[in-house]
Amino acid sequence: MTPTAPTAPTSPADPDTPVTRVLVANRGEIARRVFATCRREGIGTVAVFSDADADSPHVAEADAAVRLPGSTSAETYLRGDLVIDAARRAGADAIHPGYGFLSENADFARAVQDAGLVWIGPPVKAIEIMGSKVESKAMMRDAGVPVLDRLDPASVTEADLPVLVKASAGGGGRGMRVARELASLTDEIEAAAREALSAFGDATVFCERYLETGRHIEVQVMADRHGTVWAVGERECSIQRRHQKVIEEAPSPLVERTPGMRERLFDAARAATTAIDYEGAGTVEFLADERGEFYFLETNTRLQVEHPVTECTTGLDLVSLQLHVAAGGGLPAAPPPTTGHAIEVRLYAEDPARDWQPQSGTLHEVDFGSAVQFDVPGSGTLPAEGLRVDSGVVGGSVVGVHYDPMLAKVIAVAPTRRRAAAVLASAMERAHLLGLRTNRDLLVRVLRHPSFLAGDTDTAFFATHGLAALARPLVGGDELRLSALAAALAEAAGRRAAAPVGRSLPSGWRNLPSVPQRAVYTVGAAEGEELVVEYRLGRDGLVTEVDDCTLVRCDARSVVLDHAGVRRTFTVLVHGSHVAVHSALGPVALERRPRFVDPSATVAAGSLVAPMPGSVVRIGVAVGDRVTAGQPIVWLEAMKMEHTITAPADGVVTDLSVSVGQQVEVDAVLAVVSELSDTQPADSQPTDTEPADTEPADTEPHESREGEQS
Repeated sequence: MTPTAPTAPTSPADPDTPVTRVLVANRGEIARRVFATCRREGIGTVAVFSDADADSPHVAEADAAVRLPGSTSAETYLRGDLVIDAARRAGADAIHPGYGFLSENADFARAVQDAGLVWIGPPVKAIEIMGSKVESKAMMRDAGVPVLDRLDPASVTEADLPVLVKASAGGGGRGMRVARELASLTDEIEAAAREALSAFGDATVFCERYLETGRHIEVQVMADRHGTVWAVGERECSIQRRHQKVIEEAPSPLVERTPGMRERLFDAARAATTAIDYEGAGTVEFLADERGEFYFLETNTRLQVEHPVTECTTGLDLVSLQLHVAAGGGLPAAPPPTTGHAIEVRLYAEDPARDWQPQSGTLHEVDFGSAVQFDVPGSGTLPAEGLRVDSGVVGGSVVGVHYDPMLAKVIAVAPTRRRAAAVLASAMERAHLLGLRTNRDLLVRVLRHPSFLAGDTDTAFFATHGLAALARPLVGGDELRLSALAAALAEAAGRRAAAPVGRSLPSGWRNLPSVPQRAVYTVGAAEGEELVVEYRLGRDGLVTEVDDCTLVRCDARSVVLDHAGVRRTFTVLVHGSHVAVHSALGPVALERRPRFVDPSATVAAGSLVAPMPGSVVRIGVAVGDRVTAGQPIVWLEAMKMEHTITAPADGVVTDLSVSVGQQVEVDAVLAVVSELSDTQPADSQPTDTEPADTEPADTEPHESREGEQS
């Protein structure tokens, strides 16, 4: 294949202060991404890590690593003084902030420079201007960039609805709420302000008109201190959940089919960049409609999570360019052209079917086959058409509650959009994942959806096409039963191999017919669909409820079954009660049900349990209150976002087991809602107890899980 443009264009201006050792003030995937470029260029690397990240891959890959005592973001990655001290101690001469955490913190950037270190980011003034969405929009309007009018929350009327409540200092979907009714506006503003204060230390919010079916289009920019400003290419990031991007691609299907839109976008992006005297890598984000009209959203003064799709369609190494520009180097007059198409999906440890609940625990196995990590076409092992993975985890990694639940970014690059989508969907379907629920099935369904393939995507994609349908498992019906049978056979083979005697006979083998072997699984979650597998192995071979099925061979990891004359191989991964089955039919995640249930592990009827570890930030009821199905009871903050726990049915609150500020573990009982008794009529009033519906005045704000999102 013809290689794309070189990764680092020849510079007309050599760096004034070449960088020799870089500390990355971040963690996980982005730290590993920066280290990869540094290794290619012979630059030393330094990692920082919290106690929760002591065994993280980014720590092992760095030339040196410095511990930041503590586990929460506030104790560690948000402590700029500790990060700068770590750079001094490890002999670093530059700091790369990654994204999230301190990457857009002007005070930190200033402190880095005051310490005599190279700041691999934009000027402090540019960060300060763009750090406030209110001020930045005013400046963009003056620069001739189209913007949506800002609305004062106190003056919003019915005619303005729906409106988007946004944190002025926010990003990554935090501090963003949609209000479609005036009656709910106050609650949405308060919730957005709480999230913003917790995540950014600034509770300022504002409103703007909400476009229900907008397209999120952004332009990658790169600028040097010599006056050169690039609009490198655009990306479309319209498929989002909770205002956070899930799938990104370059170039944008909307821009591709709208005459003149790319030129207007690039002109606006360059005007925005020039207006703030920008240097380095940045992203100018816009919201567009189907006609190609667009409005400025914000400028991200850092590298974006989705930067790989731009790298894969230009051949540029954006991290290399950041290092070059930060050291004083210049850019050629124009960037290389865009070729081909790249699509990126974000693999999260979360359950889309349960309101995107984040998951925590151990990822026992993760394997994306032949994909290469952190590479750019033409720079190493990634060809002009192929698969790239940027990940912060490996098999055995623990996904905790302190940080964002993104496991990996998987990127496909190909000559055409449809081929990139097909390659990426197949790669995601075949990836080996064991130990955590993920959004993998949803990603595959979106990549194969007719509307996505037609380029008909917008920010309401999940609402338009039905989240329940998109999030359902890829494998069902007879194919699911066949996969579960393979799981039961492999598990039995594993037990037989570990047994001290009887290894020569298959588990359950009998000379005469006997009671079938039995295994019980659930699909997806403990409360999911129950799947009972029964089979016998005897003189006549495999006897099972799956018709016309014979066992060809079997061991603890691989099962070959012949079903209706079609032979299929199933790879079975087992760790504890977690079972993953992979075959050409698709991936199946199972949870083995125990044969006997510990009575102490059960909870009372009507109990509301924590779906994930988190902090209680609000309680909306008191003991004795009558509630209706769906009424909010408790608000939990976990992994950057607030999660509302609601009443499962009409009833009375008979127990509240938590208080505001309390940390709870997964499955902890938060409250109990009991059925109305015969002596309490349905129209009875709540007790005189006032609900604790706001935080006490002296309660400290709880830290949001500062993430690595854009």
